[in-house]
Amino acid sequence: MTNKYDALKPYASDSDDSGDEGTDFDVDKLETLGVGPGEHKLQYTYCLWFGKKGSHRAAEYGKSLHFVGRCASVEQWWTLYCHLNKPTVLKPFRKLHLFKNGIKPMWEDPGNVRGGKWVIRLKKNKTDRAWENVCMAMLGEQFLVGPEICGVVLSTQFPEDLLSVWNRTATDTTSTNRIRDTLRRILNLPPSTHMEYKPHCDSLKYL
Repeated sequence: MTNKYDALKPYASDSDDSGDEGTDFDVDKLETLGVGPGEHKLQYTYCLWFGKKGSHRAAEYGKSLHFVGRCASVEQWWTLYCHLNKPTVLKPFRKLHLFKNGIKPMWEDPGNVRGGKWVIRLKKNKTDRAWENVCMAMLGEQFLVGPEICGVVLSTQFPEDLLSVWNRTATDTTSTNRIRDTLRRILNLPPSTHMEYKPHCDSLKYL
């Protein structure tokens, strides 16, 4: 059993000139994350990753991913979250990934390969609150689709940012539609807001 909280790791260097060394350990081999007395345990343990835009090939993309920390309770999430820079502070073409433990934020991961993602474009002044709200909704099981949710990704772009929710099964229209409707409610999106669903298999065709 680990300490009450994982040691918090800062983002890897955010310089465009710095090399990407990826994670220096196997996340899957970390000990089970314990939950302290009085903490509110989450249904799943989640891992937070940071990355910079790079190649989409699995080996090269994997090197751009840097493990930041884990959480297994609401209190651990807030401890982790409060030590992080807000998305709007990050440079363009940076990514934050909050995924269930055991699922890496890559199309090729077995937990993702048959799935897809809902993608929403956000104005910069909406990004911080949207990222926080969707992460909290996922941690709190507000999507009501059981194990279908894999994770959430925030990609800083210019002039807008991209927020996406990944799920396991692209052909499960009941779950994908429920995720879409929950996103609209959580983010208070007008009915006219454009949302796009992208199956990962479409992206994998071009690798």
